[in-house]
Order: sequence, then C-alpha cells, then structure tokens
Amino acid sequence: MGPAPISTAFLLASLLAVALLETAAAYLGTRVHLPRLWLIAGTRTAQMLAVMTLARIQAGGLGVLGLGKKSMLPGLGKGLVWSAGFAIAAGLLFLGLFMAGRDPLMLVRSPLPEGADQRVLFFLVGGIVAPVAEEIVFRGLIFGYLRRWGVPAAVLISTALFAALHLPALPITQIVGGMVFAVAYYTGRSLMVPIVIHVLGNLAIFSLSLPVFH
Repeated sequence: MGPAPISTAFLLASLLAVALLETAAAYLGTRVHLPRLWLIAGTRTAQMLAVMTLARIQAGGLGVLGLGKKSMLPGLGKGLVWSAGFAIAAGLLFLGLFMAGRDPLMLVRSPLPEGADQRVLFFLVGGIVAPVAEEIVFRGLIFGYLRRWGVPAAVLISTALFAALHLPALPITQIVGGMVFAVAYYTGRSLMVPIVIHVLGNLAIFSLSLPVFH
C-alpha cells in the first residue's frame, strides 16, 4: 500500500511556503553578503522542514510524502538496487565510448568550485541537501498530488516542473532523471527510493568531475 493521496489544501500550503522561502532567500541574497552555497543550503533545508512540518500538521504525518517509518528501510534497499543497476549501465556505456575513442567523462563532467573546503560544501549541498529537498517537493508533494489523474500524467508534469527549475541550461539530465525518480517512487512505494538514486547519482557525477579524473 502506497502513500495516501495529497490534499489540495496541503499542496497549496506547501507550495506557498516553498515559494515564500525562495523569495526571502533571493531578497536576503541582495542585502547580505552570503556565499551562494550557504544560501542554497539554508533555503533548501528550510523548505524541507516547512513541507515536512505541514505534512505533520495538515496531512497526519510524513507517510503522505512517502516517508513513513515502515517504508524507510525497504526504500533504502530498493534505492541501492536501482543505483547499482544505473552504475552498471553507466559503466558499460563509458566502456563503449572509451573503446570508440571518445572521452566518456565529458558526458557527466560538472564544474566544481576552487578550494577543498568549497568542494566539500558543494558535495554536501549539491549531493545531499538539494536532492533530498527536490525529491520531497517534486516527487513526494507534486507527483503525489498529480497521481489522482493517472501515473503517466503525474510523471510527465512533475518532470516538466523539475526540469524547468534547472533552466536556462538544457535540462536533458533532469528530464531523464525526473522520469526515473518518479517511476522509482511509484514502483518502490517509498520516497527513499528516488532520494537514494538522486543523492548517489549526484555524488557520482561530482566525484567524476574531480581533477584526479581529468
């Protein structure tokens, strides 16, 4: 049995909280000199806490977001299985590209900040905090609400919104990832499944972008 349906009131209250926190962070960024990574970390953490608090108050608990206690460990295991499958597929693709004389790292290379301390923060924020926040909002909340109109519509709309967040860059990775995360959530019946895939995927991409691989 999967998560309970998301109510319209809970959806609207949560999206309003997320939007207000995003607006407040943008305003704060113009008034106070804060490193961008720290501002993102604080904003995403506040958004997570806001949605989770509203889930407890309005929806009866975190289970509505796919974060029920009984689903956590099974979801973690399923997420690791999915991640292992992607790692094998990516390894085979990289091997094929390498044998064809192409640099496979060009497909995943991500610009990293200078300095060891900034890179550690980048891995923490971009590899853990941001993915968890995005899964709670886009899969737990938005996909969870849209499921009432069918899984295909929920997958497509939630993925389109997720990809739009990453514009103006061409969000090919986010389009593919968003669809995978939504399907993984639906089939795994736990938000931990896409959270694990998203976190490990981001950390793998960032790791392969380190100078040691160049």
